[in-house]
Amino acid sequence: MPVVVMASGAGSLMAAVLDLAATDDAPFRVVGVVVDRDCGAADRAVDADLPVILCELREYPDREAWDAALTASVAELAPEWVVTAGFMKILGPAFLDRFGGRILNSHPALLPAFPGAHGVADALAYGVKVTGTTVHLVDDGVDTGPILAQRIVEVLPDDSEETLHERIKEVERVLLPEVVHAVVTRGVVTDGRKAHIK
Repeated sequence: MPVVVMASGAGSLMAAVLDLAATDDAPFRVVGVVVDRDCGAADRAVDADLPVILCELREYPDREAWDAALTASVAELAPEWVVTAGFMKILGPAFLDRFGGRILNSHPALLPAFPGAHGVADALAYGVKVTGTTVHLVDDGVDTGPILAQRIVEVLPDDSEETLHERIKEVERVLLPEVVHAVVTRGVVTDGRKAHIK
């Protein structure tokens, strides 16, 4: 089953998905990687001999034009699923119309707590004792889509944002590939806010 991965950073989370896709019995194959800037994820994709699509917001007159171009570029790869693995842009209405219900995102917090780009810092600032990672379906909000899976990470008394985020990433690199494998082999059932893997 064809999957597109979208990323904005170093690509360590994306690499975990690529590693699973490269195994002999993988039920999916990554058909391309989309980035919104020059980043390590693009380099990793090139190293894996995957097509890379660079779609930078600054190259378009507005978000609507960027959304249309991003949608068209991903549609050319004909994915069944889209996985955002550290993709730091909010997906627009055209993209959601085309791929809605088939987009997975990994977020470094236990949603619905601490959505957005600063989930790790926000969890630390609030003083929670546990945080974690969430894999959810993407909707038109910011980290508001139906939740498919979560894992807990303990917050240690001497944690910095960097140390906590690194431990969360370790868990994300296990959970996201597991969920991708499960959804492409078994599918997803949604009922309003509730979602589960068949």
